[in-house]
Amino acid sequence: MGPSFNEQFDQHGVWRRGFAQQLRALSTWLLDHELMDAAIEEQLQQLEAQVRSDQVMVAFVAEFSRGKSELINAIFFAGYGRRIMPASAGRTTMCPTELAYDPAAPASLRLLPIETRLQPQGLTEWRQRPAHWTELPLDPNDANQMAQAIAKVAQVRKVTQSEARALGFWHDDLPEENPLPDAQGLVEVPMWRHALINFPHPLLKQGLVILDTPGLNAVGAEPELTVGLIPQAHAVVFILGADTGVTRSDLAIWREHLAPAADSAAARLAVLNKIDTLWDSLDSPAQVQAQLERQCETVAQVLDVPRTQVVPISAQKGLMAKIACDDLLLESSGLPVLEDALARGIMGQRQAILRAAVAAGVAKLQAQAVRLLHIRQRDLDDQMAELRSLRGKNASVIGVMRKRIEQEQHEFDQSAAKIQAVRSVHLKLLRDMFQQLGTKALKAELAELTQALQQKGVKLGVRKIYAHTFERLRATLDKVQAGAAEIQAMLEGTFRQLNAEFGFSLQVPPTPQLSAFAQELARIEQSHVQYLGVGNVLRLAQGAFAERLVRALGMRLRTVYESAANELELWSKSATAQLDAQLRERRRSFARRLEAVERIQQAASGLVERIAEIEASEQELIDLERELAQRVALLTALGTPGQAAEGARFSLA
Repeated sequence: MGPSFNEQFDQHGVWRRGFAQQLRALSTWLLDHELMDAAIEEQLQQLEAQVRSDQVMVAFVAEFSRGKSELINAIFFAGYGRRIMPASAGRTTMCPTELAYDPAAPASLRLLPIETRLQPQGLTEWRQRPAHWTELPLDPNDANQMAQAIAKVAQVRKVTQSEARALGFWHDDLPEENPLPDAQGLVEVPMWRHALINFPHPLLKQGLVILDTPGLNAVGAEPELTVGLIPQAHAVVFILGADTGVTRSDLAIWREHLAPAADSAAARLAVLNKIDTLWDSLDSPAQVQAQLERQCETVAQVLDVPRTQVVPISAQKGLMAKIACDDLLLESSGLPVLEDALARGIMGQRQAILRAAVAAGVAKLQAQAVRLLHIRQRDLDDQMAELRSLRGKNASVIGVMRKRIEQEQHEFDQSAAKIQAVRSVHLKLLRDMFQQLGTKALKAELAELTQALQQKGVKLGVRKIYAHTFERLRATLDKVQAGAAEIQAMLEGTFRQLNAEFGFSLQVPPTPQLSAFAQELARIEQSHVQYLGVGNVLRLAQGAFAERLVRALGMRLRTVYESAANELELWSKSATAQLDAQLRERRRSFARRLEAVERIQQAASGLVERIAEIEASEQELIDLERELAQRVALLTALGTPGQAAEGARFSLA
């Protein structure tokens, strides 16, 4: 068995930090040698930010009392020697809880009151309103203090049935799902709507985000969980009871919110927890194992997942074993098998994605930098040919050459007006595309759906309106893609003309393919269509819930559109920065040629000296291109499996 999840995640963090350091070193080197333009600089910054800030979210989802919090304790927090998340009998996580680390904020527990459900704002909007959260400090060096503070996520309060109905915890048409009233007719509901835990756990500092979700009622009542956070998780751990298998409510959560899409890369693991309840002195270990295997096969069949994605464990025994350093009990708990499955399902996937992104980005940067070097090389070749042609020539010939260079420079400067006109058209087309992907345009596209969801009562025909809305959203991406193709065609014509007139080597980069964003739209649509099932008809009939749903949809779609706009902007900058770089190099070339002729006119020895300088510059360019290739090769080698540990020691002078 390979390294544990914690060990693999630690290696992943070392790899990311080493990679980010080398991207920064490459950036400095390019800047020192004047090979950095605006597009290259922005691409390097984006790559470095992507590697440094890459987060991995693991969502733990289950009905109440399946052992989610205990499993989180066992996998991530056993090193504290006690439970950090509330997991004892009668005390369990009652509200969705996110654990992450933000170095810009103090270690704390932030709690959003349940009453905020009475208002239309979604969780994303409430995150921007810190005054509405209750904040408690956490002491990372005091496990007892942290556990006592975090225990508040288990707090409940008693409300009337009408209040519970308004908050989304009471449904007249689904009495079997309602909480039991006490003697006074009051029912228990969570005190908090959402919890954010920020503290510097080693794994959280390296980008791990843990999402602990309570049961079906809480999951279904928060649209942003089911159409936002959970679908975006890199792994979902679905916890079941080993003794009960897949219950009706378990199956409802799975089918409505968790069943993986065909194109989803996220790992889905079904965990049969509390296998220790099956350990029976009357049965032999072989009989217990056979019973467990039958249960796993049944679960795999019901959930329609491979058997390898069903893992039997005992979170409680695994936690005890880690605290007591009992290797035999740890193995019996099945926890190492789950950690191994998590590590393989998440770490390998994340590193592969990052490696591919960085390799493609660095290769593009190398091509752009090499193009600049070749421009300089060609200019040096032209200068060398000019200077060698002056050997043995008199002053009048040299004067004629100076006038010719000045004439070329004048003609070149006159082309600036033509280039500026092309840029104006380019920017206008780009602004049009940005408007199509803007907030105002998106709001207009969602207007029909918003109106339909805000109607009182059962939402008839809303599924068809969803389909029409997403058809229009995809059509917008298609229109933007066509606009990018129009810009590319215009730039290609201009670049061909400039290449012919001035010997440039301008190349329009391929238009960004927006198909990935269309696929993301399809995933969002699928998660919402799942939400429109029979089980959610009553929730959709509630005006406040429907408004939160459409707000959650709008926030997620805005992220997709903004990402597409950023991709287009970077592509546009890559084309214009290439033009700026070659214009700048050509102006420098004119200045150097005039300077060389002037020096030759002033001194007889100037010609020989200038030819020697150009020969030295040519060798320097060859050396720079070789060093660039070496740096890119080393970066690529750092991104291969088995090289992660080298990241901490890897260094370029």
